[in-house]
Amino acid sequence: MAQLSDRLNRLAPSATLAMSQKSNEMKAQGVDVINMSVGEPDFNTPDHIKEAGKKAIDDNFSKYSPVPGYMDLREAIVEKLKKENGLDYTTNEVIAGTGGKQGVCNTILALVNPGDEVIIPAPYWVSYPQMAKLAGATPVVVRAGFEQDFKMTAEQLEAAITPKTKMLILCSPSNPTGSVYSQEELNALAEVVLKHEDIFVLSDEIYEHINYVGKAASIASYPGMKERTIICNGVSKAYAMTGWRLGWVAAPAWIVKGINKLQGQYTSGTCDVSQKAAVAAYVASQDCVEQMRVAFERRRDLIVKLAKDIPGLEVNVPQGAFYLFPKCSSFFGKSDGETVINNSTDFAMYILEKAHVATVGGDAFGEPDCFRMSYATSDDNIREAMRRIKEVLAVLK
Repeated sequence: MAQLSDRLNRLAPSATLAMSQKSNEMKAQGVDVINMSVGEPDFNTPDHIKEAGKKAIDDNFSKYSPVPGYMDLREAIVEKLKKENGLDYTTNEVIAGTGGKQGVCNTILALVNPGDEVIIPAPYWVSYPQMAKLAGATPVVVRAGFEQDFKMTAEQLEAAITPKTKMLILCSPSNPTGSVYSQEELNALAEVVLKHEDIFVLSDEIYEHINYVGKAASIASYPGMKERTIICNGVSKAYAMTGWRLGWVAAPAWIVKGINKLQGQYTSGTCDVSQKAAVAAYVASQDCVEQMRVAFERRRDLIVKLAKDIPGLEVNVPQGAFYLFPKCSSFFGKSDGETVINNSTDFAMYILEKAHVATVGGDAFGEPDCFRMSYATSDDNIREAMRRIKEVLAVLK
């Protein structure tokens, strides 16, 4: 009998994509579902970026591209890192890939060996532990709960480190919580990392521009950490370019060389047209980014206000990204007479089936007391979704 590889059998399917798919199936059946499960801006790609993509097609950028990306794109990323982050990189320290997800996975596969340990603060993006398993490593999950604003402390990091530790994965602003590490908090983590040789930090900064604190900090800015940090970023979230599939990695040249070797064997260079569009995203005015950020902040304020008005939910105030991660454990064990809520996955399914609002249970993110809602949707959708949720939760006894 045919069998999938052990490598695949170690992996769990993506809960966020599964919930989004179920939502779409219900919509296809005529159900009025409000999808708050997917991490995707609802804005269109700005016109000047689309025009750059169209021009690339007209200019016949339709051939194989260099594995690390075109030089003008890497130069634009180097300039962005210097101007916005105060970090000095060369083009040999930057590589483009097919989306931010590939950059994260490439980094893990390039650095982590079977038997290594990868420290992952929970709540985490669903793919981090699975990517570590793909590399044959052991995910070491450190729970940073609601009471500490979902951020790992330096003391927790120190306690989790063993001789097998190879990598720490940080995401700030965070998916799924919207929490943002301050520069002081990152400095404290950096001091712990620097006490241990051969530990690297994968810093996922894909939500960098969607923050409500003024500027998101990078752990790479701490003295000595640039050599130990791999920044993973891209254009998907800030520029509403999820479908263009363009991400990048900035890291020491020897790591980028390794990622280049890996990428050259299974995807080669990413789409020419997407690269040229990304150049336009970085070198042109950033007004479009600020306009979207302002809209997300307004929506953040709206959904927090409405969620706090729902009895039984505990709500923190996210400082970035476009997710709310309320605590819903007070509903566990309750029932509407037909359905019993045993955990956050049941909770999310109950909301989908009864309120027709798609969310994702916190079990998938390593925090079983919470659930994730994306507010990357219209104000009207947020109001209607929260009205429906409040209504169906009131039935639970």
